[in-house]
Amino acid sequence: MKKSMLFLLGLCLFFFATVTLAHAISETDFDEEFTTSAAKNDPFEGYNRLMTRVNDILYVHAFIPAAKGYAFFAPEPLREGIGNVFYNLLFPVRFINSLLQGEATKSADELFRFVINTTVGIGGFFEVAGTHFNIPTHPEDLGQTLGVYGMGSGPHLVWPILGPSNVRDSFGMVGDWLVSPTTYIKTDTDALAIKSFYRLNGLSQTYPQYEALRKDALDLYPYLRDFYESRRETLIRE
Repeated sequence: MKKSMLFLLGLCLFFFATVTLAHAISETDFDEEFTTSAAKNDPFEGYNRLMTRVNDILYVHAFIPAAKGYAFFAPEPLREGIGNVFYNLLFPVRFINSLLQGEATKSADELFRFVINTTVGIGGFFEVAGTHFNIPTHPEDLGQTLGVYGMGSGPHLVWPILGPSNVRDSFGMVGDWLVSPTTYIKTDTDALAIKSFYRLNGLSQTYPQYEALRKDALDLYPYLRDFYESRRETLIRE
């Protein structure tokens, strides 16, 4: 509980700091109506642009080279299996949010997937439920749940390392953090190591998309912002 309260306090302090910094610093395939709406809902654009540049530097000069080095030694089937294990481990987030949205079929799918992949799939390493039983996955989170219940996205925000978000999804991230099994790893050092490895493994599979996007975008920040906001609204409607 103490660990959770410290995280919540830190998140609130960081949010207020971003607002202060934003005032101090003061294309795509999406339709014009949405792009204009996203741009209008961006009072922290100065801060967001700065953090996007910082994140881009970290990705290009640190994280992506590390991911490429990791991918060189870890074959793709191994990295895919590790990604499956982490995805399976985060089952409570998807299951609980499906229930909160009143989606009985989705919650049942996630429960069956977890049981099958944990047992037959050897701890989730093999994606048996989808491959052999055609049970779909539903990547629901608390940000989507809040959206389903009518909460607006609020201003766009860019988090250090984590990247694009908004006020609604930032609060949702806290709730998802509280039900994630990785939150309750015994020591903070172990938790950080496991989460860092999870991010590294995921990036080793997705960095080509980021490099292609970065190459094609005339202005990286609005490209990422509009893509994120459009994608989130699509997920909420589904």
